[in-house]
Amino acid sequence: MKTYQASEAKTHFLRILDEVERGESVLITRHGKTVARIQPEAAIDRERVKRAMDSIREIRKRTKPVSLEEILSARDEGRM
Repeated sequence: MKTYQASEAKTHFLRILDEVERGESVLITRHGKTVARIQPEAAIDRERVKRAMDSIREIRKRTKPVSLEEILSARDEGRM
């Protein structure tokens, strides 16, 4: 991941956008501290999917398996 000082990022913003468009993530720093990260939209989606899957796996660890019959029963409950 490339890092740019804020002043350099201001000067070369279009070049940085080209890099991001090619799939690279970029950090912007000010006085040596990271203030922003620019990353491709697809990378953001991959991160969201990974977090969601991790969350689902954690929930599945804490709950017992549900049978098809239980699912159908819950679906049909109160329909008479």
